[in-house]
Amino acid sequence: MSGPDQPTQGGTPADLLKTPLYDLHLAQGGKMVPFAGYLMPVQYPMGIKGEHLHTRTHAGLFDVSHMGQARITGPDAAAALETLVPGDITGLGLGRMRYTQLTTDDGGIRDDLMATRFDGHVFLVVNAACKADDFAHIAAHLPAGHSLDILDDRALLALQGPEAAAVLAALAPAAAEMAFMSMQPLDIAGIPCLVSRSGYTGEDGYEISVPADQAESLAGKLLADQRVAPIGLGARDSLRLEAGLCLYGHDIDLSTNPVEAGLGWSIAKRRRTADAGYPGAAVIAAAFAEGPARKRVGLVPEGKVIAREGTDVIDPATGETVGRVTSGGFGPSVDGPVAMAWVRADLAAPGTALALDVRGKSRPATVAPMPFAPHRYRR
Repeated sequence: MSGPDQPTQGGTPADLLKTPLYDLHLAQGGKMVPFAGYLMPVQYPMGIKGEHLHTRTHAGLFDVSHMGQARITGPDAAAALETLVPGDITGLGLGRMRYTQLTTDDGGIRDDLMATRFDGHVFLVVNAACKADDFAHIAAHLPAGHSLDILDDRALLALQGPEAAAVLAALAPAAAEMAFMSMQPLDIAGIPCLVSRSGYTGEDGYEISVPADQAESLAGKLLADQRVAPIGLGARDSLRLEAGLCLYGHDIDLSTNPVEAGLGWSIAKRRRTADAGYPGAAVIAAAFAEGPARKRVGLVPEGKVIAREGTDVIDPATGETVGRVTSGGFGPSVDGPVAMAWVRADLAAPGTALALDVRGKSRPATVAPMPFAPHRYRR
């Protein structure tokens, strides 16, 4: 999904952009860091652990305005998008959304994204670090008669957590009745918005596309509810990791295909054929038929050892390196370390004992089903 990105990408202060909520972040005590060409809050005074647990128990408000929003228009926008992604877009009802991927000719993943079908267009949300390349690729490869409109005049907020529905319904009663993975226009306290019941934290919640010049007003109205706290990139990353959700550029990238990534569920049966008409369809069809040589798995290290990205995964029986950690950290909800990794397919079953090479020392770990923490995320 168009998920969170770790705050590791830099830029000089003069080069960095600011979202419409920049001043609000400073007023809330946000610690600003460079990410994907923007200055973004990595945490607030509550701290990453506190923000994480607040989102799991109440409601957290995230600024995700750095992500890319766009609209494909034309006589059959859904079919046009299907020439670029493996997801079933034409099968969506109006106002329904789907997680899918932009693929390469060899079955790799350019990016993951969310697509919502409307009458006359498809609305897209893509990852911040990839949006310029994504939009250039989409615009260059759409069938004749279709176009891509980039929506630079909109901000994007995510309201996530078990109390998110009650919070938003107090300002827009219809929000409470929205189905998961649906999107519709809603007036929120007098502000016209486009709202989806979706998110990337493992919790129930919403993503709210709002005119950029009204984003600060809307965020202020949401934060005025005592159940809501501002949440930064740090907790956004730990939340999605506990939920077992991929981070583009880390758990999935150009070298991985959706099947081995455990994303086969996002590809409908009719799109699993070699002639499905999107880039890499034959490679992905073969992966379904033959099974992948490696798989993305969850790992629980023993004790309190944190296995960071890049840590080698070892078969303790042979001493052979059989994989690599792609995301790892402390899971506040489970009160311990969790990780995701690519491992050889024959060692990917839950319960398999493996080892991690952490700073030259072998540390036990066990393959675990994801999500790691109880959650409300519904596919």
